[in-house]
Amino acid sequence: MSGPSGGVEVSTFDGRFASMRSRLLLVALLVASACSAGETTGQSPAAQVTESPSPSPSSPPESEPPKQFAPAPRKRLPREAAALAGELTRVGDALKKSVGSWRRSGKARPSRNVVLQALYQQRIYRLMSRNRELGNKTIRRLDGLLARSARGIVGAHRELRGLVEPLPANFTFPTGRAKPAAELLRYYKAAQRRFGVDWRVLAAVNYIETKFGKVKATSSAGARGPMQFMPPTWRAYGLGGNVRNDRDAIMGAANYLRASGAARGPAGLRRALWAYNHSDHYVRSVLGYTRYMKSRIRHYFTLHNWQVFVVTTRGDKRLTGPGL
Repeated sequence: MSGPSGGVEVSTFDGRFASMRSRLLLVALLVASACSAGETTGQSPAAQVTESPSPSPSSPPESEPPKQFAPAPRKRLPREAAALAGELTRVGDALKKSVGSWRRSGKARPSRNVVLQALYQQRIYRLMSRNRELGNKTIRRLDGLLARSARGIVGAHRELRGLVEPLPANFTFPTGRAKPAAELLRYYKAAQRRFGVDWRVLAAVNYIETKFGKVKATSSAGARGPMQFMPPTWRAYGLGGNVRNDRDAIMGAANYLRASGAARGPAGLRRALWAYNHSDHYVRSVLGYTRYMKSRIRHYFTLHNWQVFVVTTRGDKRLTGPGL
């Protein structure tokens, strides 16, 4: 990142490195919108038969437990708008229920159903962003919050794809597990209280830069850690912390963004994000994901469960998640 205007002058990572960093670390990702309820199936047992000539009341029907929607990691995606809209609605409904259950449970890590559902939504949104005609037709078949979410997410992802250049098909990043969603949320909110930068902006930057810390690479330009700081910028804004520590990196990013004007209204936020990465695509993408998380907090928890993809010369390649 480059130094903020009006703040301490920081050298090295200016627009010269924006395209390189984007090509190596701004993995083209997409989230899912969450809306609610799993499939249920049930059957009634045959009526009881007695020796009495008078029919006795039948026993109450016994239902099987509801079956959770757990799509296979490589489940085929429809290529027709009506069917794709139906699947997006179905998985959104399932995620609303499963994410709610996960949060109420107090567990740090989600169930496998949450992971599978989030991956399926992510794959649908990625298809919609790649295939513009199909994506636009699908959005027109949606209503309400899901329609708004889909429009925003597809738009944000298209902006991200404008940042990246396809990599060789065998290219990979070092990856690892992200910190739990609730733990990261505490860090974002603490940074918001201290620096006045909306926590969802910080989460969107963290998501775009390294997929909440799942990508462990150092860029060829030298940017490091979950929020991707250049060493001179980190020395100026890192508050003496460890650039690879999630909490320290989030605090440093909030410090930098505030110094760049992020707390001074929408125009100030745009300028600060542009200072973070000299790209209008980047700014619009961060704002798109921020709006998505503002609409429902569960969208943050869904986004946290999206997997790492890279764009290669042979198509998208998934690096993390089930089924690999």
